[in-house]
Amino acid sequence: MTSTQPSLRASSATYHELIRRGALQHGPRTAIVCGKDSLTFQQVDRLSNQLAHALHQIGALPQSRVGLLFNNGLYSVPLDFACVKAGINRVPLNARLSLTEHARMLQDTQCKYLVFGADLADRAAALANEVPGLICLGLGAESTEGIDLLTQARQQPEQAPEIEVRPDDVVLTLFTSGTTGTLKAAQHTQASYAAICRNVLLNLLPATKNDTMLHAASLIHASGVFVLPFWLRGGRTVILPGFEPRLFLQTLQSERITAINLVPTMMQMLLDHPDIESTDVSSLQYVIYGASPMPRAVIERAMALWGQHRFWQYYGQTEVPLCLTVLRPEDHCGDLLDACGQPALDIEIRLLDEAGNDVPAGTPGEIAVRAPSAVAGYYNAPELTSATFAADGWVRTRDIGVFDERGYLFLKDRTSDMIISGGYNVYPSEVENALLSHPAVRECAVIGLPDKVWVETVTAVVALRPGQDASEAELIAHVATQIASYKKPRRVLFVKEIPKTAVGKLNRKQLRDEYRKQDAV
Repeated sequence: MTSTQPSLRASSATYHELIRRGALQHGPRTAIVCGKDSLTFQQVDRLSNQLAHALHQIGALPQSRVGLLFNNGLYSVPLDFACVKAGINRVPLNARLSLTEHARMLQDTQCKYLVFGADLADRAAALANEVPGLICLGLGAESTEGIDLLTQARQQPEQAPEIEVRPDDVVLTLFTSGTTGTLKAAQHTQASYAAICRNVLLNLLPATKNDTMLHAASLIHASGVFVLPFWLRGGRTVILPGFEPRLFLQTLQSERITAINLVPTMMQMLLDHPDIESTDVSSLQYVIYGASPMPRAVIERAMALWGQHRFWQYYGQTEVPLCLTVLRPEDHCGDLLDACGQPALDIEIRLLDEAGNDVPAGTPGEIAVRAPSAVAGYYNAPELTSATFAADGWVRTRDIGVFDERGYLFLKDRTSDMIISGGYNVYPSEVENALLSHPAVRECAVIGLPDKVWVETVTAVVALRPGQDASEAELIAHVATQIASYKKPRRVLFVKEIPKTAVGKLNRKQLRDEYRKQDAV
């Protein structure tokens, strides 16, 4: 599928060109920090050039799809850039997924090659057995074929390979399942990924040579989107292998971090850590959060500790990153804490009914967006692509939202998560926010379970704080004081932990599947 907005994209710089510009402008400055190791812009540029040649040498030619199996590390950025410079369509695999999921992703996208990190050699070997014909290439480790791509790269030319670069070349195929359970491979192009960079710089933070961003979430998803803007502007990228609250806070202070990107579960874990109040955050300017709505109880607690002036919220999707709307620091007050912001400057938004018509003002509808950062459809899924991406560039998000009279968008929920109980629509996030205001509730997820009378019954799955106690009746009564009675849970199920997706979101689908299976027994 070609670009949904060719007229906008054709006049823009490509992903490939933005990488070149950053290297040219900031050569000797430090670009990447990972533990005790670091790389300058020149070193990242040179290594990515050599890796691109090495990929070509083993047969991964332009337009081919190559799977990447990596945890966050020093070579994460050079490898991504190498794929762009080689004209390769990279297919990142989240290391937290199962062998079956990894194998399916590689087979669905017809990847012939897999590049893996040394710490994931066992999984790569298992995939080599699982996927016929898959060629595994270690980076800093030898594969079963005896190939270490890093060793081969050091023998390659230091100049970038000469390739033809077109705006609509697909450079990234990123799997997303949302909450529907349908595995989808969203395709980003040279132009759409460059448009994401512009979107971030235009709507969230300018990124300067004095800025340093800390990454603890997987660089595959939203966190990695910030790498290119910082690269282009000469800022530093500090990478952690994963999210561990103590190390995160220590690094925040020692590296004088100016920007972080968190999902709500990460923010809550930081707030519950004993080092949070003693951590020096005087350099911190941007606390950016998204991926899922931040519960009011969590954001209010975070602002009380770190100050309202630091907090920025974005709402976006894998299909149209990063900022569809932005809630600026000055808007983090009152009822606007329940909003996801105003439309980003380079984004168009409509709210639609089931027939695809615009809904009246003040009425909830499915959010449809049009933006130069939209992906070029899903790989090998024409029906799903046509159902999501219109020919005129509009993308159906499957999220339900409503605009208030001031132009702020309030996200109600995903259509797939919405509960219909007794003929009324119940949005889980609204019930979850009410539950989280109870002092004993650490985290929760609200799902709909089948009911003979109500069709679905509102069910809360709750994890309590250590040492705290609350009964089902107490929590139901607490919710009933804050929202309409028909929205309150009819059941409360207590658990130790709420399952999360691979990117840290509440996994309502897993909970629905588990409890529906139990109820059926």
